[in-house]
Amino acid sequence: MTGTTRITTPFNAQSTAAEVVAGIDLSGRRAIVTGGASGIGIETARALAGAGAEVTLAVRNLEAGERTAEDIIATTGNKQVFVAPLELADRVSVAALATAWEGPLHILVNNAGVMAPPLTRTAEGWELQFATNHLGHFGLATGLHRALTEAGGARVVSVSSAAHQRSPIVFDDINFERREYTPWEGYGQSKTANVLFAVEASKRWAADGITVNALHPGGIRTALQRYVTEEDLNRLRAQAGPDAPAWKTPEQGAATSVLLATSPLLDGVGGRYFEDCNEAEPLQPGSRRGVAAYALDPEAAARLWTVSEEILAR
Repeated sequence: MTGTTRITTPFNAQSTAAEVVAGIDLSGRRAIVTGGASGIGIETARALAGAGAEVTLAVRNLEAGERTAEDIIATTGNKQVFVAPLELADRVSVAALATAWEGPLHILVNNAGVMAPPLTRTAEGWELQFATNHLGHFGLATGLHRALTEAGGARVVSVSSAAHQRSPIVFDDINFERREYTPWEGYGQSKTANVLFAVEASKRWAADGITVNALHPGGIRTALQRYVTEEDLNRLRAQAGPDAPAWKTPEQGAATSVLLATSPLLDGVGGRYFEDCNEAEPLQPGSRRGVAAYALDPEAAARLWTVSEEILAR
């Protein structure tokens, strides 16, 4: 992490994206929100557009994206809301978006994801959660590096999860080719990757004025949980015991993403992990809050970057 002072803000778990961005003028800024047509992605995009940014929704379902764009335009009055196709598990789709982008990019919110599906592999044989949640966003961000540099002071937001506590990166078998696959271990590994990306990207791109931070948005009922049964959700919350947080609304769930994307309090801050609009404390034994040390390990972050480059180059 950069520096040692923990970042705190006036906002908390109940704060909404609109409250976080209030008073901030994003006129002239350009943003991409992956998964911007569902869940907290919609409210992240709405808050950025409401503050004056040009926003591109990078989505799998173009029809849903167009409907969402129309809704955001209607509610914010900002007509600079666009839609672009993106399938994060398809390297061709990722490269197409990065190649087609012209001009500076001030904000990239790596928001889209898949949670706890049955074992599924891409055409390359990659485990779907690692491929979607990490490799796709890694390829997109690195592909847009020039546009982010051109912006001067760009910010990248990596949406992780408290589920990162479930698994470090298992470098010897990332794609579950030899070990038994469990949906939550796969999800946890991919969410750890989201934090490690922020650590290494901030280090590599500091000279370009790009800062990258990761976050846990909180528990929000969205389409992300389409593979998770109500019974599974109740069981997981019971395991959390008194640490189980209250469900957030999508507007509250988007708040920490919008904070990292826009707040002057985060100027020059990178490589950190936030929850409830504040930098997280280190994870304590028996707790479900905070960030695991392995998710901020600079050696693991550098190794993951190299491994990711190698995987995508095959």
